[in-house]
Amino acid sequence: MPFRLSGTSLALIAGLFFSPMPVLAETDSSSKYRVLANEQYGMNTNTIENYLNKGDEFIEKGKLDKAIQEFKNARKLSKILAAYFRDLNGSFRGLDARIPREMNSKNRIVISLLAKANLRLASIHRKQNEPELAVPLLVEVIKLMSPTKEEGQKAYQTLLELGFVQTPYAGARKSL
Repeated sequence: MPFRLSGTSLALIAGLFFSPMPVLAETDSSSKYRVLANEQYGMNTNTIENYLNKGDEFIEKGKLDKAIQEFKNARKLSKILAAYFRDLNGSFRGLDARIPREMNSKNRIVISLLAKANLRLASIHRKQNEPELAVPLLVEVIKLMSPTKEEGQKAYQTLLELGFVQTPYAGARKSL
């Protein structure tokens, strides 16, 4: 009986040794698992830029409804990413300075893209004679970017042209 048990164990071990087993340590890059870092889609700034570019293409073709949808998609993803980056920044503050610096940098880029999407959407609404839809977008641009930045100045100038505000911004650059 002890011989039978040893033979079975030996056969089992030999079977495991010669059978093809999946490799646990992959030599392939793990990039295929980093789906959110994909440049074509995912939760990243490239996706936002793709939405903005598609919206611009639709404007050139005269398809304003599709352009509006692309710009809204850019706004939505921008707001989601900005919130996530802000939350991660706060969670790691005081623990590892590298992570808050990275999150701040990414957040600034996302906020800039959000401002661009807002300006483009506001421009469409202005062309469609819908200033009531353009004004909140323009105010948000000023809030995000400040009146000292080019986007903020463009937004304020548009508010002035719409008649929402009456006082010209004295700090505005002449090149606008």
